[in-house]
Amino acid sequence: MIGRVDPFIGTAVTDLPSPTGLAAGWWWPKPQVGNTHPGATHPFGMVSACAYSGAYPTGYGSYDLSTEGVPETIHDRPLASGFTHFQQSGTGAIRKYYNYFRVTPMTLALDELGRTWDLVDEEARPGYYAATLRDDADPGIGDAGIRAEITVGPKSAVHRYTFPRHRNARIVIDFSLGGLAIPFGSTIPLRAHLQSISPGVAQGEIVVEGAPLAVHVECDAPQWRQMLWYDRRLMPGGTRLDFDHIRPTTLRSFGLMWAGPAEPGQSIELRFGFSLRGVEQARANLVADCGIGPARFGRRRDRTAKAWKKHLQAIRVDTPSTDRQTVFSTALYHSLIKPCLAPDESPFWPTGGPFVFDLSTMWDIYRTQLPLLTTLAPDRAVELANALLTICEEEGNFPIGYRMARGSDRFSRQGSALAQTFLADLCQLGVEGIDWDWALVHMHNDLRRTYGEDFLLHGEAHPISHTLDVAFGYWCTAKVARRVGDRALAEEFEALAGRWVNAFDGSSGLLKDSTFYEGGKWNYSFRLLHDMAGRIALAGGDDAFVSLLDRFFGFGAPPVRQPGVRPDAPEMAAGYALGRFEGLNNEPDMEAPWAYYYAGRPDRTAEIVHAAIQQQFGTGRGGLPGNDDSGGLSSWYVWASLGLFPVAGQNLFLIGTPSFAESRIRVLGGDAITIETRGFVEPRRDGPPQFVQSVEFNGAPLARTWLRGNEVHHGGSLLIELGPEPSDWGTLERPPSAGTSVT
Repeated sequence: MIGRVDPFIGTAVTDLPSPTGLAAGWWWPKPQVGNTHPGATHPFGMVSACAYSGAYPTGYGSYDLSTEGVPETIHDRPLASGFTHFQQSGTGAIRKYYNYFRVTPMTLALDELGRTWDLVDEEARPGYYAATLRDDADPGIGDAGIRAEITVGPKSAVHRYTFPRHRNARIVIDFSLGGLAIPFGSTIPLRAHLQSISPGVAQGEIVVEGAPLAVHVECDAPQWRQMLWYDRRLMPGGTRLDFDHIRPTTLRSFGLMWAGPAEPGQSIELRFGFSLRGVEQARANLVADCGIGPARFGRRRDRTAKAWKKHLQAIRVDTPSTDRQTVFSTALYHSLIKPCLAPDESPFWPTGGPFVFDLSTMWDIYRTQLPLLTTLAPDRAVELANALLTICEEEGNFPIGYRMARGSDRFSRQGSALAQTFLADLCQLGVEGIDWDWALVHMHNDLRRTYGEDFLLHGEAHPISHTLDVAFGYWCTAKVARRVGDRALAEEFEALAGRWVNAFDGSSGLLKDSTFYEGGKWNYSFRLLHDMAGRIALAGGDDAFVSLLDRFFGFGAPPVRQPGVRPDAPEMAAGYALGRFEGLNNEPDMEAPWAYYYAGRPDRTAEIVHAAIQQQFGTGRGGLPGNDDSGGLSSWYVWASLGLFPVAGQNLFLIGTPSFAESRIRVLGGDAITIETRGFVEPRRDGPPQFVQSVEFNGAPLARTWLRGNEVHHGGSLLIELGPEPSDWGTLERPPSAGTSVT
């Protein structure tokens, strides 16, 4: 699996063949670019490192800020001014861009810091990134250029630079740079200090957006000079820089430099330990990650590769297609990068224990990526859950986004009450390591704040989608109340959960008119509620509900034209007016294909999912249909292609058509569930879908269309018989809704 991962997938504008058939009728307004980066990462680690061009949104690549259509380029070829740390992964307009401690290997004078070099001969694999900086106008580096290699540990990064022969080569670290090179994209440190400790050793800290990020740096270059610099001027003999108050108008660049003679083939190793709790802990983190002594690059690279191998081997698929293996392996890789788990690193409260940041898109990942995390790495899921509970304890709310910055993102236009979904899944699975009485207090209190006040007072909250969020949050919290034995509270919450109905217009079967973010009421009307039986009845019954879904997914609709570069307002308005499925380019749509199950039409789901898997994902830099959203999109692909889909918060997995003849998922750290097929035909991009004919679980026939989460997590054998035409499987027995029992 690790050898099939291509970290370059998703780093460029979507470049897939024109959609055909059903997929040709889907329309998506969001940027058609994956927004991933190919840099070195560690599974759920706090550090990443990659080439830096200053482009949106990761710092890597060529694109300008874009929220609609095809993004414009700001570079006409791959360029880099150095290599930075802490990149986002696949996000869109998050307004938090990191890219701290830029390292620039160079042979020019310090005045040239910030210029860009051509970025050539890139290599990337899990835990490792390499590239060459080259510039024909810079005679100092010649045709060979400067070769850079980077690997990372959970809390560290190790660089290795190979220079051509030069009498005054340099490695320059810029402590002042952060964010992006686009307008309004920079991040300015508020305070900073930097100290030269001894030859080859320095320490420092920058405070950015309220978060103190400390670094311990070591450089294996004993014959090189070590100097501090300020405003691109060297400070010979200086050992310390301190800045107590920095404003954007007064900021001058500052940092650290090593300089000396380089011989061909000579490599200089640079090591960073990072911490949010001071320089001493940063040093301890470097030692813990990389050991002591020189030349630690190879050891750290091999350890990180081993960690990735272990995580990626958790799922095995059987396919003769190397391209499909690459797409699947890379999707699994992208699903395991974020969030950043950083135990004992909270800068905001003094106790040890779990801490998390880059929980950047909870409204995406709660549907797909968090269930995958819970399945493949339940210990990390418990760690994340306890981190969320501590954030709520200390800051007063569960976040819907939490970054390396002071304060959490709370309720927003996009989603609310999302941590409750994640916690409810863990509670229903019966995992150990969470104090559920403590959790219940915070789940309850969080629901009463912000939009929750309108919900309690008026029965609904706007944007109207938040009515569904809060109602489902009460349903999830009721599960925890029943676990701890508080029956009265559970009954109160279950009654409040019934207010989901207030969000809908009974005459249309859709949500009421309201404001919506990244979509319209059609996109938000087909989420998998806890009471889907009631939802379908509100729409007028099975046939009426299926008719609405068919319109949304474009059955029988003509092909549409996607937005291009700089789409104008009339074009976008016409697209939104379609009320159409956005083809995995928008998070509210991710679970909608499975709504058909609740109306007895899993065949429709099979058609949609087949079209999405085969036409919306591919190899190459343009292989994603849109923002990967911290692994939310990639996790969708993993689940959908396995033939299972999690109903987040409800402890259910819907069974569908696998895209592989056989797969194996290692769950709960040891048990496994195998998914085998009978009658499987290797899928083709323009080929027809296959449909489930019958299912057996552990050798016994299974009439229902779902597995309990506990069944999946305890492992077993799932045999799915497939055929070219729909069958009666799934037409009678529906997945459970509120008021029905899971049997």
